[in-house]
Amino acid sequence: MTSSDLLTTTLKKVSRSFFLTLRVLPGDVQVPIGVAYLFARAADTIADTAIISRADRLKHLELFREAFTNGNVRSLWAIQEALSGTQANAAERALLTRLEEGFAILRALDPADRSLVRKVVLTLTEGMVFDLSTFPGETEGRVVALETRADLDRYTYYVAGCVGEFWTDIHLAHRPSLARWDRQAMVRSGVRFGKGLQMTNVLRDLSRDLRIGRCYLPRQELERLDLHPDDLFDPAAIARVRPLLRELLAFTLEHFREGWAYTLAIPRRETRMRLACAWPLLIGLKTLTLIAGSSKLLDPNVVIKVPRPAVYRILLGSLATIGSNAGLDRYYRHLRRRVSVSV
Repeated sequence: MTSSDLLTTTLKKVSRSFFLTLRVLPGDVQVPIGVAYLFARAADTIADTAIISRADRLKHLELFREAFTNGNVRSLWAIQEALSGTQANAAERALLTRLEEGFAILRALDPADRSLVRKVVLTLTEGMVFDLSTFPGETEGRVVALETRADLDRYTYYVAGCVGEFWTDIHLAHRPSLARWDRQAMVRSGVRFGKGLQMTNVLRDLSRDLRIGRCYLPRQELERLDLHPDDLFDPAAIARVRPLLRELLAFTLEHFREGWAYTLAIPRRETRMRLACAWPLLIGLKTLTLIAGSSKLLDPNVVIKVPRPAVYRILLGSLATIGSNAGLDRYYRHLRRRVSVSV
């Protein structure tokens, strides 16, 4: 295998959905975005390795972060030795054993791109450290909630909003057609774009996260409804928590509105970039439709997922309208109208 294989075969194995987005991007941004994503997936694997203690995961995450702050890749050896043998997923195991190759790709990048990749990886991993420091381990038998909605907003910035900033700066550096963009305004919209996608994940994965000790619904908001995080283990509690879910769903849609404005601000001749931005938002709207209409969101036996045929229809629908702001916007609004926040 070659190092470039990391950005093709290996990346496809660790994330088929992102691989589709990466392949549709303009060629000159594929390597920096691809290597940033692979580092994020490696860090996520470290953070999620439940077979080792939370303290050890934090230690290995800090070693991983050190490689980005001081360039000492020797710290990666300890990670590989401790974690690669614990991974049941062969693709994740292979990724951990090839981290030094990833750093070789990073060093070969243009200095400006290299700096942007380092910045976003350090921010993403700060969010992972926050997660591991805030919540109990998966086997501790207790659940902890974020305290406030501001904490939830901060979390969504760490793990997704910062990607919108990175995405904007990488494209500005490589795509001359974006020269008229107001960077500050587009970064703000890009951050909200990422936050909206992460809020979709938060709402979709409520039941699963509860069972590993994590409640992203703020404690203060639950208390307002006379609820405790432990109450959410009962699927019937969905009726009591519904007012908060409606509020968070409406807030998520506001993030989507900013993300959609970001997408429409991309010049029409930047077809590949437009598709890469439109796809997650359009699929996200379909996911929000399922979330809003589900009476079993707290049932651990129910998985909220957009069926593959529906994904294909969304991809085809966007391909048919991608060159027209009016046509693309009509398609977005058609999907948006299906998301009810009044249920």
